[in-house]
Amino acid sequence: MQKINLSTSINASKEKVWKVLWDDSSYRKWTRVFSEGSYAVTDWKEGSKVLFLSANGEGMVSKIEMKKPNEFMSFKHLGTVKNGVEDLDSEQTKQWSGAMENYTLRETGGSTTLTVEMDVTDDFKDYFMNTWPRALEEVKLLSENNQ
Repeated sequence: MQKINLSTSINASKEKVWKVLWDDSSYRKWTRVFSEGSYAVTDWKEGSKVLFLSANGEGMVSKIEMKKPNEFMSFKHLGTVKNGVEDLDSEQTKQWSGAMENYTLRETGGSTTLTVEMDVTDDFKDYFMNTWPRALEEVKLLSENNQ
């Protein structure tokens, strides 16, 4: 596994960017670049389980490893969801189980730098390197344009 690191500067407060990242309605908007109809099922509390799901209910099982509101959110990916069943043990899942995905917000002079760091397998590196810039652009637009 290798780490990818992407960032963007957003003309909005870190509180506004945080809200765009994790509020259900805006989360669904910026994550649709990964899969139309994407959504998350969680209470967004540190230590809680998160189901990152597509419109057909398939996706990933993760855990919120660390949460510092308006500053940092860290997810540990544990498995997949297929046909409504969580898979934490298959060989395919074990290839990337434990991968981390981190979001860091730093505000300076009225703008916020959002940095995303993510562990990826070779199979998915190109996909994420092509898709994350579009997702970050959506977060930027939503944050700067009051959704």
